[in-house]
Amino acid sequence: MVGTLKLSLYIHTNQSLKEKRKVVKSIVAKVHKKFNVSIAEVGSNDKWQVVELGISAVGNDRRFVNSALDNILSFLDSLYLGEIIDSTMEIVNV
Repeated sequence: MVGTLKLSLYIHTNQSLKEKRKVVKSIVAKVHKKFNVSIAEVGSNDKWQVVELGISAVGNDRRFVNSALDNILSFLDSLYLGEIIDSTMEIVNV
C-alpha cells in the first residue's frame, strides 16, 4: 500500500519567502524525524504565506498507512505553525 497526503497550510505571520523557507524546513525535519515518511514542498513556491506539502508512506496494511497519514495530519495541526486550508489523502494498492 502506498499512501499520499497533500496539504496546504496558510501561515499568517510570514512576511517573506525567507521566513517561509524556515518554516517549511522545520516542518519537513520534524515530520520526517517523528514518522519516517517522505515529505517535500510540492507547490506554491512563490507564495510566501501558502505552503503545499506532499507526504507519502508505504506499508503492508491499508489501516496502518491510513493511520500514519491521519497521525501526521493531526501532528501538523498541533504544531500551530499554520492553518490547514486543504488536505487530500489517497491510498493505492500497488
